[in-house]
Amino acid sequence: ARGVSAAPLSLFPSTVTSEQIEHLHRRFKQLSRDQLTIRKENFDSIPDLEFNPIRGKIVHAFFDKRNLRQESDGLADEINFEDFLTIMSYFRPIEMNMDEEQLDRFRKEKLKFLFHMYDSDHDGKITLQEYRNVVEELLSGNPHLEKESARSIADGAMMEAASICVGQMGPDQVYEGITFDDFLKV
Repeated sequence: ARGVSAAPLSLFPSTVTSEQIEHLHRRFKQLSRDQLTIRKENFDSIPDLEFNPIRGKIVHAFFDKRNLRQESDGLADEINFEDFLTIMSYFRPIEMNMDEEQLDRFRKEKLKFLFHMYDSDHDGKITLQEYRNVVEELLSGNPHLEKESARSIADGAMMEAASICVGQMGPDQVYEGITFDDFLKV
């Protein structure tokens, strides 16, 4: 892992070991096929992702510049080892010695990563259509569930989010979508 700046490493708990970094570097090299960067197609070799109904969203999240802490919009064509560490930092375990402020920041980082997976058009809101797409993808492996049922589940969840975040809405009021603040409330 030579040549890695301290910035991505600071995203990990203070107890991260050189063995853990070496393990991540080996995994990176395996995915990249010993190249300096990983491209989306490198994820095709991960058997655990092959049948995951939201595989595309997971892979997309690795290249989302918001998750890479680079920009507020767009996708990277490839990621290097430092970028890989940044993404993997979202999956790090909670440290037992974290105070309330650190736990809150840790929780918000993970939720922001998840929020970005749902907010596919990068506009800062999860719209009903974006949420329907995710629910349909998640339930696509169930042959007994029709598309209309998945749509109904998504619509109900969005109505619940609106009632939690906005309260009683008037007949002419439209809930445009879940913001990150709404996402935290829900």
